[in-house]
Amino acid sequence: MPSEGLFGVHGAALEVRSQRLGVLASNIANASTPGYKAQDIDFHTALSAVENAAKIGGDVSIKSALQYRVPSQPSLDGNTVELSTEQTAFAENAVAYQTTLSFLNGRIGQLTRALRGE
Repeated sequence: MPSEGLFGVHGAALEVRSQRLGVLASNIANASTPGYKAQDIDFHTALSAVENAAKIGGDVSIKSALQYRVPSQPSLDGNTVELSTEQTAFAENAVAYQTTLSFLNGRIGQLTRALRGE
């Protein structure tokens, strides 16, 4: 049975959210690096790419969903990281990641109980 049938979209969503956490963490870490350009992942575009790759059995690449963030107030050194924006996006994505993970844990628990005959 393929994992797509067992977990639906949630397996792919967890992968995308994990990669987005990495991108946002990189932005936060480089908040004071001159010339650093903040990036973000468009969740819906990346999720579509992951789902399409799973359907055709290809490699997963979310590079098409990776976009540079346009700052509302760029700094003089060329850095486009706005720390408050990045921290908010990171927190929101972390909550969504935990929610997806909780759903998957519940689903795995259901499957385990079904296999045991409970």
